[in-house]
Amino acid sequence: MKFFDLHVHSAFSEGESSVMQLASRAKDLGYAGICFSEYFEGRARLEKLKSETAKAQQETGIEILLGFEARNTQELKRLADMRRMFDVLLAHGGDIAMNRAAVETKEVDILTHPEHGRYDSGMNHVMAKLAKENDVAIEINFREILTTNKKTRSRTLASMRDNIALGRKYKMPIIMCSGAVSHFELRDPLCVTSMAELLGMTPEQAKEALSAVPVKIVEKIKKRKSGKWVMPGVEIV
Repeated sequence: MKFFDLHVHSAFSEGESSVMQLASRAKDLGYAGICFSEYFEGRARLEKLKSETAKAQQETGIEILLGFEARNTQELKRLADMRRMFDVLLAHGGDIAMNRAAVETKEVDILTHPEHGRYDSGMNHVMAKLAKENDVAIEINFREILTTNKKTRSRTLASMRDNIALGRKYKMPIIMCSGAVSHFELRDPLCVTSMAELLGMTPEQAKEALSAVPVKIVEKIKKRKSGKWVMPGVEIV
């Protein structure tokens, strides 16, 4: 079984560790691949990021993907239009308008921490159905648990449980990610899946959230790069 962590921040964005430090740590922990989630700062920086990730992949031997995380709806639209230039499109969740825009956009792969900064889960049954229809994975972010405390952590955990329940009811994909900004925040797959079980997933669902769901995203990326992909739902056969 292959495990992937598709939401990691390096020093290129808000992170503290280098691309190589994070990639090496991920390999040591047993991941088959990771995705560096960065913020788009222009094409010159994009090319530099591609060079860094390619070097890290060559040296570590794990699969390394480059993703961009949209911070608002305007940036989301722009990145969706640039979809062929990078691997994974993430939408920074929390704001309800952003959450809704993300699940409505077929180009989006992951809606990150939809409950972030909220007093609810940031999702409802309508958005869950849209996430299922558009194949947008809803993230359970491990760092949101690590960095919160007391009432905030309790609220975060409750919101995550609510989204897991929505996922089970409406068949929307749920993905587990570390959200790590340092190689010290990466956690091994057993630790992550154990937390998923504590949040209400069965052992099979927990493994799926760290393996089958991200693997499906990786397969879509490879199909998109094959030259036969035109747009979501349209391919040359």
